Amino acid sequence: MVFASLVFLYAFLPANLVLYFAWSNPVWRNGVLIVFSLFFYAWGEPVWVSLLLLSTTVDYSIGLVVERWRGTRKAKAALVASVCVNLGLLAAFKYAGFFVETVNAALGTRLAAPPFTLPLGISFYTFQTISYVVDVYRGEVKAQRSWPKFLLFVSLYHQLVAGPVVRYQTIADQIDTRRHSVELFASGVLRFALGLFKKVAIANVAGELVARTLGAELAGLSVLDGWFGLAMFTLQIYFDFSGYSDMAIGLGRMFGFHYLENFDHPYIARSATDFWRRWHISLSTFFRDYLYIPLGGRQHRPYRNLFIVWALTGLWHGASWNFVLWGLYYGVLIALERLFLGALLEKLPRAVQHAWLVLVVMVGWALFYFTDLAKLRAFLSLAFGVSAAPLLGPDTVQVVVTHAFWLVLAVALCLPLERFVFPDTQTPRPALVHLSRGLATVLFTLLATAMLVGKSYNPFLYFRF
Repeated sequence: MVFASLVFLYAFLPANLVLYFAWSNPVWRNGVLIVFSLFFYAWGEPVWVSLLLLSTTVDYSIGLVVERWRGTRKAKAALVASVCVNLGLLAAFKYAGFFVETVNAALGTRLAAPPFTLPLGISFYTFQTISYVVDVYRGEVKAQRSWPKFLLFVSLYHQLVAGPVVRYQTIADQIDTRRHSVELFASGVLRFALGLFKKVAIANVAGELVARTLGAELAGLSVLDGWFGLAMFTLQIYFDFSGYSDMAIGLGRMFGFHYLENFDHPYIARSATDFWRRWHISLSTFFRDYLYIPLGGRQHRPYRNLFIVWALTGLWHGASWNFVLWGLYYGVLIALERLFLGALLEKLPRAVQHAWLVLVVMVGWALFYFTDLAKLRAFLSLAFGVSAAPLLGPDTVQVVVTHAFWLVLAVALCLPLERFVFPDTQTPRPALVHLSRGLATVLFTLLATAMLVGKSYNPFLYFRF
């Protein structure tokens, strides 16, 4: 099940809200959320609920052991066991096929790839449970002694299958005690509606244009066709993922949870370093706190640590060499910015810095999009004029003109306009602010619903990572 579907919007979510608020007892409310979360996860692949429950039980038990024996070798052994079990499951289900394909390509063997599919959300809930055990080991949180409450943390459907990566310490108190208010609920509905609109009206439209360009035969594209398709993928992946994060954060607020922000207008950045402070913040901070700093951070072999982190960041996104290249690409850019490039960029006009960032990010998305390295090489040859492709195709201008209004809207939504469009309620005219937010919520929801009716193209990109 996906958020941007009529079943979720007009059946699942209303039923969840009615049953949740029918109870005042927090224990029963938590129970409702657990039941709906497991049903949500089991909607498409019921067999993998067992894997989710296994991971939950293992790390719940290990957390208790770590707290009981904190500071001893037993606690360290339990921590190592948690990391090995979680990463072992991730490796088996996500990377076994990649490993087999690599071995077959290198040695000419014909080993059979594992038959199972990738369980939804395994990359996200694996990191969440690892961070929980590590935080208990460090003494930053107390171990959760209730298995149902820990299951609620792991299985909350708001962020289960595509993030953001929610740490236990962020919502630990909210599992037991949550405050609800009309204003918080309304802000959650608006945030959800905005994310839904971004997904359906921007990401899905961009995805259709990507399929017509990058998804077509590259030999039939012009240079500008290629760049236009890449620009559309740049919009698609941002609005797809940030839209999902908006919906997750909005759903959390409806039920009294406060998740941290996952995006901060990354396309207004002026350097790769700044871009990754703004893009997928929960993943960046996870790798920083649980890998980069423990490896030594900037204090001990900083560039080794940097490249390890970025190679693994790329690999986390997918079991393919192009993702590793994508990760290392950013590792090189950030290393160069630390050495000299950052100081050089700061001397240039801000518009030039921003143009540079947009260019390198778009090239990065080419590495991300093409899992076939031969197609990636062909596309880069096309985009940079190495191939014999014409500069302008017969339909390029027509497509751009046809989508001109939509393009302006998409670019505008990349900018930090929220404080102007939705000002804080602490203003001389709070009634007008509430009215504008209500109208925006209704408008976003109706437009998204209208666009969902009869549409077959509605995937979430990050579901496959």
